[in-house]
Amino acid sequence: MGVVRRCILVSESARFTSRAEAVLRDLGDVRLADLDRTGLLRVVGEVEVLWVRLRHRIDSEVLALAPRLKFLVSPTTGLNHIDLAEAERRGIRVVSLRGEADFLKEIRATAELTIALALALLRQLPRACAHATSGGWNRDLFWGHELHGKTVGIVGYGRLGRIVAEYFKVFGCRVLTTDPSVALPDLAPGVSLVPLAELLASADIVTLHVNLSDRTKEFFGPAQFAQMKTGAWFINTARGELVDEAALLAALQGRHLAGAAVDVLADESSAGMGNHPLVRYACGQHNLLITPHVGGCTAESIAKTEIFMAEKLRSLLQAEASSPVGLA
Repeated sequence: MGVVRRCILVSESARFTSRAEAVLRDLGDVRLADLDRTGLLRVVGEVEVLWVRLRHRIDSEVLALAPRLKFLVSPTTGLNHIDLAEAERRGIRVVSLRGEADFLKEIRATAELTIALALALLRQLPRACAHATSGGWNRDLFWGHELHGKTVGIVGYGRLGRIVAEYFKVFGCRVLTTDPSVALPDLAPGVSLVPLAELLASADIVTLHVNLSDRTKEFFGPAQFAQMKTGAWFINTARGELVDEAALLAALQGRHLAGAAVDVLADESSAGMGNHPLVRYACGQHNLLITPHVGGCTAESIAKTEIFMAEKLRSLLQAEASSPVGLA
């Protein structure tokens, strides 16, 4: 029995990988689009496979308008942009990178961004660039700090935490980590496992690499920021919902932290983020850097993940076709 051809919509198709597109065209009728929410709501009822990145929040409103939808593909590990309970209730299979440990070992983009944000913070790179392009050339305004010799605290020692630890070690940093699911034999040489309170009290740089769940939502709050060293730096490239953002803002405003850099914010959307309290603060201050969730946004990582996800979808559809009752 052959694979039933599906109506497939790629809703954010800018620079979509040609090899992944070729796989999808073998599976069905493919529409490559670049939709805002209004456009998505208008056409989602026609599709059986919806491919998203991170622009759209796939909530109950979207899913209610998609009675034919059987597969929802998101080439991400985090899925807080999808109403998973509603998808399950409607029998929609969510296809993602969760659990793909072997493949993800070679996806390094977010780990590299973590290092880039650390360097940007400690060396005041955005301010120095703006100063030079405005005609200034006074280096004494931008005395920075070196990574070498700093103590880095990595909260979460999963796939990304392990890679980030190795990168910081190359810079000559002392590396601490905390993770309740990790035992001493699991640590790479040169990484010390300590309780969270000890890590926060010791680290010059604290970086989050924790999966978002009901248990970890806003787990990093006022108490954790208060335990950090005065003058430390904070980095979050995981998920915005891990952090009590009001507490982060207070730690920055009170100068308890020397600075912070975040690639993620709670309740992200593709528009209207200018009113977010952290964004408003960053517009007038220099001790907070914000990037728009670009962690995995490299040509190399996106190409690898799109090809991998297209092949994963192919395997699922082939398995469905060979099953007497189907998988969908």
